[in-house]
Amino acid sequence: MDPLGAPSQFVDVDTLPSWGNSCEDQLNASEIAAETYQEETIRSPFLYNKDINGKVVLWKGDVALLNCTAIVNTSNESLTDKNPVSESIFMLAGPDLKEDLQKLRGCRTGEAKLTKGFNLAARFIIHTVGPKYKSRYRTAAESSLYSCYRNVLQLAKEQSMSSVGFCVINSAKRGYPLEDATHIALRTVRRFLEIHGETLEKVVFAVSELEEATYQKLLPLYFPRSLKEESRSLPCLPADIGNAEGEPVVPERQIRISEKPGAPEDNQEEEDEGLGVDLSFIGSHAFARMEGDIDKQRRLILQGQLSEAALQKQHQRNYNRWLCQARSEDLSDIASLKALYQTGVDNCGRTVMVVVGRNIPVTLIDMDKALLYFIHVMDHIAVKEYVLVYFHTLTSEYNHLDSDFLKKLYDVVDVKYKRNLKAVYFVHPTFRSKGRAVFPPC
Repeated sequence: MDPLGAPSQFVDVDTLPSWGNSCEDQLNASEIAAETYQEETIRSPFLYNKDINGKVVLWKGDVALLNCTAIVNTSNESLTDKNPVSESIFMLAGPDLKEDLQKLRGCRTGEAKLTKGFNLAARFIIHTVGPKYKSRYRTAAESSLYSCYRNVLQLAKEQSMSSVGFCVINSAKRGYPLEDATHIALRTVRRFLEIHGETLEKVVFAVSELEEATYQKLLPLYFPRSLKEESRSLPCLPADIGNAEGEPVVPERQIRISEKPGAPEDNQEEEDEGLGVDLSFIGSHAFARMEGDIDKQRRLILQGQLSEAALQKQHQRNYNRWLCQARSEDLSDIASLKALYQTGVDNCGRTVMVVVGRNIPVTLIDMDKALLYFIHVMDHIAVKEYVLVYFHTLTSEYNHLDSDFLKKLYDVVDVKYKRNLKAVYFVHPTFRSKGRAVFPPC
């Protein structure tokens, strides 16, 4: 209430429900069952953490109305951008804000600069400049957008701020795809809270009605509200989830340092055995993982002269591109065919995956999308031992997978698919047999 008794237009962040309190999908099992669940299930890189969830708020509204320590303004390099967020902040903050901004002499893309909040409820405004998005410069745009969020949080930490209200930094005017940008925003904030969580009490994502659905969809991936939600969100994570701080990882830019440059490779194993020390920590930093000239590697591949290790790295990069596409593309039409699904485990505890041949209309669907769906479903299954059961029942010439597709599948999938596939069963009932698959002993 203001002094005259009229209701205030500003919103106190402490009155907003946290993301952790919005969970409607709690586990029904007991604490003992939950512990068993944790031990036996593959965990997400973004673990369920009640304390972190309690610091995060998703709020549909104008960031300029938040009563918190600082709010974020997205602008251009001259800090004069006219977008809905900036215009609202300027209108409510008053004319003194423009005078203060002139002293900053602009702001580079990815940087963050601080001014007072003036007539706002927020004490400070942190100004940042998001990147202009072009698909051919996607890597640069991702790095710049990460820097925006990271530098805002770092500035808040340095100024001992207790709460920060984020607008959606990637403004529509700059053309950044909303879903891609939201992944970067959420994982950067998540990683920061994991490392520096004690410095911030609240982080508010202030979104519009158009943006709210995307944030509601992606928040469970990075801030799961239960073990069940964590497990369910794992397959939906993109291939690139960044490094320990959420920064995008570019394999071609990673570097490595060999233990003894120039030493013959044949003697490497003997030398390692004679060291007598644990070198597992070597190479943990980005600078210590230098890779060779990528163009040279590709040329050597064409000439058939690349080493086995280099070929494996090249194959892994190719698979990661397929996996990234599989997690970002709409594959609901392929999923609706119900041609691939998990049906339980066999007597040895191995996951059983079923392929129903008659549900694959080879001539009517995009087989590249079928391959993407296979990767999307199988990526987290193939990390453990599994078996495939193919039902050939009631198939016709329109359901037969050709050899080119199978070869492409074999060439694309990661080595774990081949290493952990323990059996393949073909079930083809005839007039005399109803086709029972018998699993041999482990």
